[in-house]
Amino acid sequence: MIRLEKIGPKNVWDVIDLKLKREQKDFICSNSVSIIQAYAAIDTKCKAFPFAVFNGKKAVGFLMVCYNEGAFYEFYDNTPPNALVNNYSICRIMIDKRYQGRGYGRETMKLALDFVRTFPCGQAEYCEISYEPENTVAKALYQSFGFEENGEMDGEEVVAVLKL
Repeated sequence: MIRLEKIGPKNVWDVIDLKLKREQKDFICSNSVSIIQAYAAIDTKCKAFPFAVFNGKKAVGFLMVCYNEGAFYEFYDNTPPNALVNNYSICRIMIDKRYQGRGYGRETMKLALDFVRTFPCGQAEYCEISYEPENTVAKALYQSFGFEENGEMDGEEVVAVLKL
């Protein structure tokens, strides 16, 4: 049974130790960088929710949901995709290479959307996710949940949105 646990002192190292397959490394930044980004969001207009993904007592993945992720762009003098402004986003979703192919990614997406639909930062129109164009596995997973490409790009990544 997959469950989410907020990142904290008891599980942070378990999450940092999770790894991707070699061919997936260009698709997502490391969990340690993501956790640093979540910490950096404190005292900004962006709210980050980093979670460890557990199967029983074993950490199998990492998830980070954000609200108003576009607020980060002001620190880099960039304009964010519209979908990142005052909406929720699934910033990171990863399953350790040892646990892929078992349905954990699908279950994690379901839990992520369940969390988003609690509207922890208030109502929003969309949930956004972005991905590298060559990541066809991720694209198929996101489309199966109803995400649709909206024509925007986030750097080199395709932006897809789900109406909430």
